[in-house]
Amino acid sequence: MSLTRIIAVRHGETAWNAQTRIQGHMDIGLNDTGQRQAQALAQALADEPIHAIYTSDLARAWQTAQAIGQASGQAVQTHIGLRERHFGAFQGRTHTEIESSWPEQVLRWRGRDPHWEPEGGESLACLRERIVNTTAELAQRHPDQQIVLVAHGGVLDMLYRCANGLDVQAARTWQLGNATINRLIWRPSGMELVQWCDARHLENGALDELST
Repeated sequence: MSLTRIIAVRHGETAWNAQTRIQGHMDIGLNDTGQRQAQALAQALADEPIHAIYTSDLARAWQTAQAIGQASGQAVQTHIGLRERHFGAFQGRTHTEIESSWPEQVLRWRGRDPHWEPEGGESLACLRERIVNTTAELAQRHPDQQIVLVAHGGVLDMLYRCANGLDVQAARTWQLGNATINRLIWRPSGMELVQWCDARHLENGALDELST
């Protein structure tokens, strides 16, 4: 049975990440730290055998993917299926603002109700289906090869859950670090986790070298 190796990456940091402001489908670019993270990530992956790079079309992911593409010599291809969860009316607001404006909705959000969706947004059940289908579509194009998927925290969370057989309601105990390296194997029968949240390339020394 053929398999596809996946390097899954969350985009580098944005100003809204630092402010705990919900981004969702809003198109926010990398901040200075995020740009340095993307360059460090690109250097860490420069010698990897990469056959394709797919990214969300949102700027923060696309900019991260472009750095990887320039270092590896691979063209970057966008796919809307790799976008973050659509948070509807929550988008653009901080966690504190959301808790103040929608206290009842926050209970369902924090409780990870799989069928609840913010007004105009997307449920966890729909997000999981989208990510499973998108990953399968892209992986099937590259049997016995390695690809990079550059996406968002919600996307990476679903990949981890799928690879470990966890329900969307399970409490999250794993990290979703910006610009960390996460490795999975995709087979038609399912996904397998190989490595999660490798951040060695983001240690202070590595980032300091990029800023000099």
